[in-house]
Amino acid sequence: MSSKELVLGYLEKVSSNVFSDFPKEITSLVAGKHGVYALYKGDHLYYVGLASDLHRRVNHHLKDKHAAKWNSFSLYLIHESDHIKELESLVLRIAAPKGNSVTGRIPHAENMKKLLDAHMKQKQERDRNSIWSPSRKPVRAKAVRKAVKKRAKKGEGRQPSLAPYAGKRFELKRVYKEKTYKAFVLADGTIRYAGKIYGSPSLAAVAVTNRPINGWTFWSVKNASGKWVKLDSLRK
Repeated sequence: MSSKELVLGYLEKVSSNVFSDFPKEITSLVAGKHGVYALYKGDHLYYVGLASDLHRRVNHHLKDKHAAKWNSFSLYLIHESDHIKELESLVLRIAAPKGNSVTGRIPHAENMKKLLDAHMKQKQERDRNSIWSPSRKPVRAKAVRKAVKKRAKKGEGRQPSLAPYAGKRFELKRVYKEKTYKAFVLADGTIRYAGKIYGSPSLAAVAVTNRPINGWTFWSVKNASGKWVKLDSLRK
């Protein structure tokens, strides 16, 4: 048998009567063996414990304060005794048996709840700083929409194509002919590239290619996961 194996043998849901009806047989199997045991009342787990002598400990529970509170048991013989206490603690924390008065302790293990909270907070912060919300709907700023409408009423030009998706400054990028080009969408939806302002992604793309081109598929934008995707993804 490999030394890497943790559980050497087990008995599950055996009647407590085996200690009185077959004492030699049960003794020959588990006397002096260490491991984890579980006591049941019918189909319900009542108690979990560990012992260096499983036979003696379980038999003792027929006479101590747990007597008459269980009628069957399970035993698990462990190859090494070093981690028996931790195994017992795991079962106690998961099953919370009625007969155990204490919760299993894992003193040397790290409680990762704070780490999870920190990761969740970082994810929420990335979502807030992105033009994408968790529901994949574009983030809109009420003040920006109001300003764009006001400008349109004054006849100052057509609304920029990216106005519905703006509200804060974000970056556009494209690798074209082995060179990386960057542009920035401003709060009002206009695009700044090479010191000039453009009203649509296509006009900004033409400034790069010097030929007619669809700017929605030309430019890429970073989504909430930090991945660069086609700008056209905003409209889906």
